Amino acid sequence: MNSNLDKTFEALASLPRRKILALLSHAELTTSELAEQLAISAPGTSRHLSVLENAGLVLSERRGQFVHYRLNGESLVNHLSGFMFELCPTAAPLKRASKTLAKKRKPA
Repeated sequence: MNSNLDKTFEALASLPRRKILALLSHAELTTSELAEQLAISAPGTSRHLSVLENAGLVLSERRGQFVHYRLNGESLVNHLSGFMFELCPTAAPLKRASKTLAKKRKPA
């Protein structure tokens, strides 16, 4: 079996992780921002992010005391997920929230 493929399916098997991917569709977010949006503890969110990063679906960058997460644009799975999120009733509101968060971060 392909271990990379196994990691990807393991990562996508979790609803909270799919929600994280939807929230990251338009915005870079920190662990605490994701935890707040999903009503999950920061440690729980960190564990989900670790699985997503290990599967190559998200990338992280430390900026000061915060770690910012974003989708790995090179991942074919993320491109396919983006398409599927358009059809998924759970992901659509999260994608709208991601767009709103991204707009708030852009300088005027």
